[in-house]
Amino acid sequence: MIKPDPTVEIPADLGVVHFVGIGGSGMSGIARLFVSAGSRVTGSDVRESKNIDALRELGVPVAIGHDAQNVGDADTLVVTGALWADNPEYLLAKERGLTILHRSQALAWLTSGTRLISVAGAHGKTTSTGMIITALLELGADPSFVNGGVIESLGLSSARGTGELFVVEADESDGSFLLYDTAVALITNIDPDHLDHYGSLEAFEQAFVTFAQQARELVVISSDDARSVRITPALRAASDGKRVLTFGEAADADVRLHDVGSTGPVSFQLSYEGTSYAATLRVPGRHNAINAAGAFAVLVGVGFDPADALRGITAFGGTQRRFELHGVVDGVSVYDDYAHHPTEVAAALAAARTVVGDGRIIAVHQPHLYSRTRLFAQEFADALERYADHTVVLEVYGAREDPEPGVTGATVSTRFSDADRVAYIDDWQRAADYTATVVRPGDFVITLGCGDVYRIVPQLLEAIAGRESV
Repeated sequence: MIKPDPTVEIPADLGVVHFVGIGGSGMSGIARLFVSAGSRVTGSDVRESKNIDALRELGVPVAIGHDAQNVGDADTLVVTGALWADNPEYLLAKERGLTILHRSQALAWLTSGTRLISVAGAHGKTTSTGMIITALLELGADPSFVNGGVIESLGLSSARGTGELFVVEADESDGSFLLYDTAVALITNIDPDHLDHYGSLEAFEQAFVTFAQQARELVVISSDDARSVRITPALRAASDGKRVLTFGEAADADVRLHDVGSTGPVSFQLSYEGTSYAATLRVPGRHNAINAAGAFAVLVGVGFDPADALRGITAFGGTQRRFELHGVVDGVSVYDDYAHHPTEVAAALAAARTVVGDGRIIAVHQPHLYSRTRLFAQEFADALERYADHTVVLEVYGAREDPEPGVTGATVSTRFSDADRVAYIDDWQRAADYTATVVRPGDFVITLGCGDVYRIVPQLLEAIAGRESV
């Protein structure tokens, strides 16, 4: 895994910029902004994608497959933490002495000198970022932005605006969110994750403390998440004049969420400075009402009218890979969701429960990272068993990690208390065929994971369709 090197001196002019892994949602968004800034950009990735098609339409040459010759005449190489250190393009850049930047450093370069809103947290940051961006556009603020997922209404994960605000989803997984010159920090929660990087819960929590302390103007933080609550008094005491706003369902929250509806697109009320504001979102789930409360706190904290801010948030229609419907076959709806932590899995499935009606929920779960699977196997099993009617567990998507002996999808499936409600199947076609035998009209099938599990969706749709002729 390649991590940011804070000792790298970043030149004012990066010259020709080559992105290794340009097709990812984050990398493609950053590359798009470099193009709009006038830089010559090239890239490579392991497979074709819609993101790559969009970049090629902008004139960006993208090679499929990683090869040293792809570097061409680049002056700067941008990489992600998903790359291995033996990547041939990375090795050639080191040999040539090129400037090598982690994607977070490239984003820090782009945002330098702006009024930056950074959204961090173990869960909810892509949706919260999307809500802030959508509202700002509705309010006429025209922000620049880079989100971790494509915003459905825009068809984009990034754009350069003309306003003073720049909104980014700030990645805490490797500590890179500390590289940004943040004016406004939103902390959605500090639920333990990425312990493979931080080594301890204390170090993970301290990183968020540092992130909040670095914000120049405003910190918005959850009133409900236990670790957020623990650090808030210290943030207020050491605020140095900046404002700290809390949001959530706690009685003492500065932005208090209440009267949350339990079915369909989520409705709720927010109380702020003695006035209550009602809203209904276009997306389901209590967790999205909480995300909206955090986005609202950011917007009023930077000076927007509360009623206008909430109205702007309700224009948000979701992001790709967040409860995204891919098709309906024989009355069975097939969704995909990025959830890859037990809390996210529970939230995604609980949201699905509010709209499935009399149907059942069939989860297709791809564990992500061997370390996360080992650490949270029981929590995954508990969430899946509680909220899904039946679960298919796939093999672990290792991403940046080498396999760990004894850690497989079965590490999760064997933790279920009712073995009849789960099946571990390590072959995707067999998993799709098995799922087709389980479902019935009215059911939701939901793939869960931040790896490549979305790629099984066509197999699921085909398998479900095929059973019609049986």
